[in-house]
Amino acid sequence: MTKATGTVALVGGDEWTEPCTTFDARLLELAGTDEVVVLPTAAAFEHPERAVERATAYFAGLGARVSGLAVLNRRDAETDASVSAVRVARFIYIADGSPLHLRSVLKSSAFYDAIVYAYGRGAVIAASGAGATVLGDPMVDPRGGAYTVGLGLVPGLAIFPYHGRAAEHLRERSVDLLARDAVLVGVDEQTALVRTADGPWDVMGVGGVTVYRKDAKPKTVKNGAQVDLGGVSSSR
Repeated sequence: MTKATGTVALVGGDEWTEPCTTFDARLLELAGTDEVVVLPTAAAFEHPERAVERATAYFAGLGARVSGLAVLNRRDAETDASVSAVRVARFIYIADGSPLHLRSVLKSSAFYDAIVYAYGRGAVIAASGAGATVLGDPMVDPRGGAYTVGLGLVPGLAIFPYHGRAAEHLRERSVDLLARDAVLVGVDEQTALVRTADGPWDVMGVGGVTVYRKDAKPKTVKNGAQVDLGGVSSSR
């Protein structure tokens, strides 16, 4: 396992909206850059260019510019130009959309290896909704709340985005099926769970993060507080 020196931000959804500016401004500081590389991969079938346009308008208000990387299918994920671009990025933002499509494009690809490389040398990796879901392992399956294999940038952690408005039966199923050696975090919209290198997990944004463990009472943590995830690391 290679220890990462970067920052991971797991956003519960509704990214690039005004309430998110507090933690996104902080992420820009941590990245030490004014350029955000946006990956609209999960929105491949939902006008991915619109995701890049939204991000461009939003980050302009924070004094940053956006570069969109149209890695929309498996072929794109193996192209030298895209791989080279993401390897040197300082701030990579994975947009929301279809988690299963996102996983199918990135898993075991040269492009995902480049993301991990960038993260290992200090980059910020932010991911919202589907993006956040896929970065965990185990991964919450959106088709019914059970578990499947994720990318594992954050091993031992399952992410349940849109927790504030999720269907209760899906949330209950995810809790019931949770393995004893894993942790499930429900992240509210416009809220981020952030960890820098080996630092603590911090909650930022307008909502909260609810931590679920097998046979334990859920605990909800709000903005400005830290979350004890019992050794879950953001490294590979």
